[in-house]
Amino acid sequence: MVDVAPRPAPENFLWGTAISAHQSEGNNVNSDAWLCENVTPTLYREPSRDACDSYHRYEEDIAIAAGLGFNCHRLGIEWARIEPEEGKFSVAELDHYTRVLEACHRRGLKPMVTFNHFTVPRWFAARGGFKVADGADLFARFAEKSTERLGDLISYASTFNEANIQRLVALLRMADARASGGMDAMLAACRKATGSAHFSSLLFAPVATSEPIMVDAHEKAMAAMKAGPGDFPVGLTLTMQDVQGVGEGHKAEALIDMLYGPWLETAKNADFVGVQTYSRVLVGAKGRLPPPEGAEMTGAHYEFYPQALGGTIRFAHERIGRPIYVTENGVCTDDDTRRIAYLDAALAEVRGCLAEGIDVHSYICWSLLDNFEWTRGYGERFGLVHVDYETFERTPKPSAHWLGERARSGLI
Repeated sequence: MVDVAPRPAPENFLWGTAISAHQSEGNNVNSDAWLCENVTPTLYREPSRDACDSYHRYEEDIAIAAGLGFNCHRLGIEWARIEPEEGKFSVAELDHYTRVLEACHRRGLKPMVTFNHFTVPRWFAARGGFKVADGADLFARFAEKSTERLGDLISYASTFNEANIQRLVALLRMADARASGGMDAMLAACRKATGSAHFSSLLFAPVATSEPIMVDAHEKAMAAMKAGPGDFPVGLTLTMQDVQGVGEGHKAEALIDMLYGPWLETAKNADFVGVQTYSRVLVGAKGRLPPPEGAEMTGAHYEFYPQALGGTIRFAHERIGRPIYVTENGVCTDDDTRRIAYLDAALAEVRGCLAEGIDVHSYICWSLLDNFEWTRGYGERFGLVHVDYETFERTPKPSAHWLGERARSGLI
């Protein structure tokens, strides 16, 4: 990393926080994830239930983000709400998301909209999800209908959140046979519950059959967004681990191939790439290595290593060559002093990359709120804002004020 003192961020640099629809809104009852959470057996520690009730409390959430000093709000729209049954689009839900985006603009926040953040409608999963070729056309139709209504209010958009997530899930399954068996049993229960032999949840779909269709879906949805009202860049976000080779004959490049597949090439045609990074992966001659002895671990059980962000920004710059937006970065911890330390070190990495001339346009922290963390439930807290899951009271943590002051200062 280039060692430079704090400096003014580039003009129009985005400072923000992120949430997703399913993890924060609550009661996303028509989605594949809701079913997966509530069948027996399930991989999920607990169901999402009300989550943070952001579906009703979005005005409060947006006001908190703006009051802290941010100028961008990354959020999702939920396909399972907008098209709860195949071909039946909800005007009321599109009205709802219109109000959400209007609230962002009233508060001076540029909305960055994710069209898919891991969840799909239950009917879509039951017909085979992205394992069926016309799944790409159905996703593109959803993008078209949503853009027709919301496009004029969108500042930035992405098709898929972490488009390569299935590859990361597959890598984790290789390391944990129990998780693999539990997944199979859960999906079998979902097939029984829907009466469908084809149920396919996006998060757990097989890479070989679903990925080509998801690539097609991304390209068709991007074209649909571009054809609609509004004039906003459309990006692709990736889960990016800082892959570091260790010793002679290390297999870092092989792991990179496993993690990204076709998505590095696909991202070259997007308006920007969204870098989403939390830690690093060490790779030796025999494959993945554990974290160094004595390494600090986060509440999510991976290495506390904020320097990873610099590595993935440089990787995206070298391998993809598109404008870079940091769309997720943060840490799971109950010690907010360590969150501040992590964010400070991560921002130093962004600063170093900017000093090297890399085209970085944002720093968006995951997450604004403590929220539902998928199979891990509510035990892991990434939020800048503490949420009481019984009363839904929001309480900004010291880290929220710290990062907000950085945003207000304009110094990266």
